[in-house]
Amino acid sequence: MDRVETHIGTVAYRRAGAGPALVLLHGGLSDGRSWTPQLQSLAHDYDVVAWDAPGCGGSADPAADLCLADYADAVAALIRALGPGPVHLAGHSFGAGLAIDVYGRHRQLVRSLVLSGAYAGWRGSLPPAEVEARLSRALAELGRPPAQWADSYLAGLFGHCVPRETVQAARAMMLDVRPAGARSMLTAFASADLRAVLPAIAVPALLIYGAQDVRAPREVAEALHAAIPGSRLILVPAAGHDVNLEAPEEYDAAVRAFLRMVDEPAGV
Repeated sequence: MDRVETHIGTVAYRRAGAGPALVLLHGGLSDGRSWTPQLQSLAHDYDVVAWDAPGCGGSADPAADLCLADYADAVAALIRALGPGPVHLAGHSFGAGLAIDVYGRHRQLVRSLVLSGAYAGWRGSLPPAEVEARLSRALAELGRPPAQWADSYLAGLFGHCVPRETVQAARAMMLDVRPAGARSMLTAFASADLRAVLPAIAVPALLIYGAQDVRAPREVAEALHAAIPGSRLILVPAAGHDVNLEAPEEYDAAVRAFLRMVDEPAGV
């Protein structure tokens, strides 16, 4: 793994391939390993970079709880360290909301957005009671070993016919969750409301959701699609929330076609 220093500590990342830069931001209770299929497939066409958020994987734990803007500024530091931008920026769940905030704060660094299982922050996409219920449950469970609660989350991440090895890959990442990192991400995202950024997005944007997603259901997808000018929405029929892990062939094909369309006018 490679590393870069940011204002909130050392950030680790995986890198594969060559071509236009594609930076991948993972969801909560996870790390950069969630992009393993894309690091293999999309690296044929792109310089693919998958970060570990602070407190996840190989990145240092945050010294204190962060706000979403802190994460966005760390992503910007990573992008600047990679070389000349702008980059294609893809995020999943928490990472998708983070990608939106990166655009809002550092739009000159973003060439396009690929958002899967996305929210405009929990506060920006979910009813207050749902936000409180999710946050309270997660914070309570972070006081116990991950092995005691990981399985209770897995059913909500996938569709009905997911391969066992895919579930095990997600579980392995949950078992490595560190409380400091997870708590910081959860509290930052629970309080985030990015709705004001959405109509200002002026780069091509692709939204990918699993049609069976119960974490970010269809009404969340349609609200973001309606709010982001010119965005494209794809629903993957058999997939749940972790669509890039569960349906990597469909996800990668959609991303590749979209990025080809974005890059062609620039002669890439």
